[in-house]
Amino acid sequence: MSTPLPILLPSSNTPSLSHLEWRPQKFRSAPQPPPQDDGKLQELELASARQMLDGKLIKKTRPRRTVDYNGGMGRWALLRKLRPNPHYVPYLRPSPSYIIDLLPPKAYPENSSTSLCTKFVHTSTNKIRCPVNVVTWTPEGRRVLTGSTSGEFTLWNGLTFNFETILQAHDTAICAMAFTHSGAYLASADKSGIIKYFEPNMNNLTAWQGSNSREAIRGLSFSPDDQRFATASDDSSVRIWSFQDQRVESTLTGHGWDVKCVEWHPTKGLLVSGSKDNQIKFWDPRTGTVLSTLHQHKNTIQALSWSPNGNMVASASRDQTVRVFDIRAMKEYCILKGHKKEVCSVTWHPVHPLLVSGGSEGAILHWDLATSEPSFSQPTSAPRATLSQAHDSNVWSLAFHPLGHLLVSASNDHTTRFWSRERPGDTGSVFSGGGEKPPEETAQDEDEDLVPGFVGFVGQVDGGAGAGFGGAGRQGGSGAGPGDAAQMYADGSAGWYGESGDVKPNITGGGGGYENGSSRRGGYSDAGPSEDFIPGFGSQAQDTNVAGRQSGPLPSQQDMYGVPDEYGRDAGNRGGDDWGRGGGGSGGNRLGRWGPRRGGGRY
Repeated sequence: MSTPLPILLPSSNTPSLSHLEWRPQKFRSAPQPPPQDDGKLQELELASARQMLDGKLIKKTRPRRTVDYNGGMGRWALLRKLRPNPHYVPYLRPSPSYIIDLLPPKAYPENSSTSLCTKFVHTSTNKIRCPVNVVTWTPEGRRVLTGSTSGEFTLWNGLTFNFETILQAHDTAICAMAFTHSGAYLASADKSGIIKYFEPNMNNLTAWQGSNSREAIRGLSFSPDDQRFATASDDSSVRIWSFQDQRVESTLTGHGWDVKCVEWHPTKGLLVSGSKDNQIKFWDPRTGTVLSTLHQHKNTIQALSWSPNGNMVASASRDQTVRVFDIRAMKEYCILKGHKKEVCSVTWHPVHPLLVSGGSEGAILHWDLATSEPSFSQPTSAPRATLSQAHDSNVWSLAFHPLGHLLVSASNDHTTRFWSRERPGDTGSVFSGGGEKPPEETAQDEDEDLVPGFVGFVGQVDGGAGAGFGGAGRQGGSGAGPGDAAQMYADGSAGWYGESGDVKPNITGGGGGYENGSSRRGGYSDAGPSEDFIPGFGSQAQDTNVAGRQSGPLPSQQDMYGVPDEYGRDAGNRGGDDWGRGGGGSGGNRLGRWGPRRGGGRY
């Protein structure tokens, strides 16, 4: 039997280590909601009383919160100074706590999947609804400018996506507009051939007739030095104008029908134009001669776009294809087929080799052109991501934010919609990978369990509300805030954006929807969202495809990780290639559920 060791010192001389133990002195209590402003509460009560006296409906007002999408830029600038090597970036894992490590697209030069803007954020609509023909970001990236068929410029905030101002700029429909590369001026053209100059504060400088017989001007593009700009009009000509003198320097004739688009090379003296005669022509702006003509398209060329490096030009046509041409070899680089109707718009990502196109069926398709070696075998590529019901009608214009983390689309359905990147650890999305329709705006009570001011709280203000990370975007002026939108992988996945792993859900690939039109994201079942919700990092999306909060036990393992469908395909293998790049169809036959498309168009 062991005996305790004898105490050699008396108890009075035994040293005490209690003073070395750490005890918290601050923040002992749980986080409390922010204090209420008594003055503001009294003001709201008085306003409610006045509305009651007037017999008006009392609406709950919630503060609009701004979530800075550009917040990652500060972290990226700091990381560039402190990182151990020039290629280091934090490794992202499928957890909400890694959202703060999500850097701008420029931080991931080798991973273009970080720039797929497939998360629906917000819908912005004018009070007087009319089709939106053209959209562009202001040069500093803080606002979005749209031009509509009513001749109005509408300025939207680039952070909260709410309305800022409106201006009656033209008497007829605005068909084209472009900022100078310096950002000092804006030039716009309308359906009657009028060209106008504006300052960034929307002050109109001058206006003049820019086409024969008041024909519409469909395209406008500035030269790299901003001294000249080119216009494409329905009188079958391309004109080169002196910006300072407002006079025609040369008229380029050669197209046999209406010229629908023109784009000046970003760095060279080279013009490309597309026409209703199915031809794409390259021009020398100095001599006004045709350098080359491409005849690959079988219908009207609706839009053209130069790649950021100037080596590629993409064309969108009514023959339902997008074609990419390499001007170094003057050959067709690839054919992109995926639209069910004519393609109306096309644009390049500013950082990665991504192409986004919009069709008259309302779909927005993302194409990944990242390949190790160029190939001119004219392969037909499948879309990397499909939003088959992004809009209800023609998508007339698309524009990426200068940083590449936001996409804005303008449509014939009278709306301007904003799209963000997917984010790590999000278990649900307002827009599923297969292209679900945004939920309709419904009158319902807000969730009172969530504290205003904390992320995850869903708010709605008439005329456009920015909800938090978990907010649901609703049509007609309200919208979700910044994107609680990346997928939680099932067991066995090694990466977030589908770079490696055995079991990967089709995060944005077309044809990944389920038969009932719902979306199983992040390994959770349609029966209900998980209780594993971390405050401050998003909540379940409040759309019609996701049930309410889980009140009973958690779902079974089969429900959480999915079961094979009737064709034997599991939830983690819906479309895409071996590298997790989604592709294939565009959501089956779900377009028919929403009725026929509304017609109409610019042509």
